[in-house]
This record gives sequence, structure tokens and C-alpha cells, in this order.
Amino acid sequence: MAPSRRITWSPSLTLVPTRHCFNACSYCSFRDPAAPASLLEPAAALEQLRARPQAREVLLLSGEVPPDSPARAAWFTRLLALSRLALAEGRLPHTNAGPLSRREMAALGRLNPSMGLMLEGLGPAVEGHHRHAPSKRLAVRLGQLEQAGRLGIPFTTGLLLGLGESQAERRDALELIALLQHTWGHIQEVILQPYRPDGTAARPLSRAEQHDLLATIAAARAILPPEVHLQLPPNLWPLDTLPEALAAGIDDLGGIDTADVINPAYAQPRPAVLRRQLAEAGWELVPRLCVHSGWIGSLPLPLRRRVLALSSAAAGGC
Repeated sequence: MAPSRRITWSPSLTLVPTRHCFNACSYCSFRDPAAPASLLEPAAALEQLRARPQAREVLLLSGEVPPDSPARAAWFTRLLALSRLALAEGRLPHTNAGPLSRREMAALGRLNPSMGLMLEGLGPAVEGHHRHAPSKRLAVRLGQLEQAGRLGIPFTTGLLLGLGESQAERRDALELIALLQHTWGHIQEVILQPYRPDGTAARPLSRAEQHDLLATIAAARAILPPEVHLQLPPNLWPLDTLPEALAAGIDDLGGIDTADVINPAYAQPRPAVLRRQLAEAGWELVPRLCVHSGWIGSLPLPLRRRVLALSSAAAGGC
């Protein structure tokens, strides 16, 4: 059977509850210890939501609060409030806020059609970057992915590529994700995210780096079950060679906002430009919701009804 020529993406808005984070990853440009300790106010979030009416997905991307911190309860309560606000505005929240207790994940799972947490990778090089990031330990991340499976939450995970890990270590990480999917069936997509330096060190992927990543994309497509979507952030890959990544196995371009809060030096392509360039290469760019269609049936009934209603309303396109 010939591969599909349809590539999906999610019209998205990113809300950041806080940039404070108790992890200190060596490569992170998102964490800001000097930022105000206050959390994003619902009124400010509502203003952002109403400024982007076309965004169906609301990504709640937060710095992490230690599990035993006195600030944890207020932080988690704000995640719930922002999820409810997104739903009230006719949007669908997708929370990625680090490891959660079973109670926390279950509560968010009743409001979020999908959730996410990057596995990031394994091996000595990756561990070195996470020396001061206690929640990035492999056992913690794998435990979270398994917990999401036990709760039946459609889940996004992924690898951060280019931290010094080997191709073999990348394949080992993909095998772990595949095992989780075979066991629980909840992994809807895997992000293959190239690490890119930020600020004045920002630069596009070289051809050598692209070839290295194309091998990983092909390996991921061979290792992961076919129902798992493979995602690549389009602002981190040169647009003129993006069709090569699609041919290797990428079938989703993720949530696209007006800017990338993780990689601010890498401009997001405008969807109209992206659609035109891909069409010239024979690919059709199609909008989707934050939860992929194959997982909608697993949602709690009230949430499933909201998703189906939004899906029907958006059937005419984005």
C-alpha cells in the first residue's frame, strides 16, 4: 500500500502558566529563574485565547514545581482552571507540565483530550545534560508514560535529538516507547525534535545533521507501531528539504502557534506558506485536533462529545 500523502498539523496557542522550573537542563532556553513567581492569570489567558480564535488546541506548557513544594497545590489548581477556561472558549487543552501524581493526571485527563511528556532520550550524554534535572530521570519519565497508559489518556511523547546520544541509544528509546504502546495503546504520537541552539548561536540544520536525523526518522517508523504518528516541528527543519523528512516517515507537524516558546529563535512557518510549499512537493496539509482521530473513542463521554462537536464544526477546514 502506498503511503498517505496527507500531513496533519494542529492550529495551536501556547499558554505558559510559569517559566519557573525546578529542573535546570543544560540546554534549556525556556526556564527563567528570574521571572515573576506569579502564575498566569485567567484574565490574561482569556485575552490571549480571544486574540487567536483560529487556534483549536491550547497547549498548557509549564515549568515544573517540585512535588513536595508548598506552591504545588496553587500551580496544579491553575492548570485545572486554564484547562476549564480553554474548554469554555470552545478550545481543547493539551497539558505538558512535567511529571504528575496519579490523582493529578487523572483530574487533568477529565479535561484534556490529550496530554504529553517528552521522554527526551537515554544514555550517558543525555543524563549529563540532566544532572540538575531530577524529574528527567529515565525511570520517572517511563513511569509517567505507563501511568498515562493505565489511565487511558491519549498521550504524546518524544525524543530530543542531537544531545550527543548515539543512533543505537535513539533506537533503544524508541523500542521502549513501542513496548509501552503495545502494552497500553495510548501513545498517539512521537515527536522527533532536533535540538537547536538558541539566541545568537541559532543556526539551521546542516545537511549532515539532516541526514543523521533522516536515519532516525526511518528507524522510528520501522520500530513504532503503524498507528503512532511521527511528528517533526517544521520550524526546526529547513522548509526546502522538509519533504525528505516526510518521505522518511514524518506524518504530522504538530501544534503551530505564531511563535515557538521553546525555540524562540526559530520562526514558525505560516500555515498558508507551509501548505503551498508542501503542495508543490505533492503533499496535502490537513488541520487536526490535539487528539488524533484514532483515540477520540477512548475519551470520557463528556469530553468525547466536546471533541466530536468541535471536529464537526471544523469539518469545512481551518
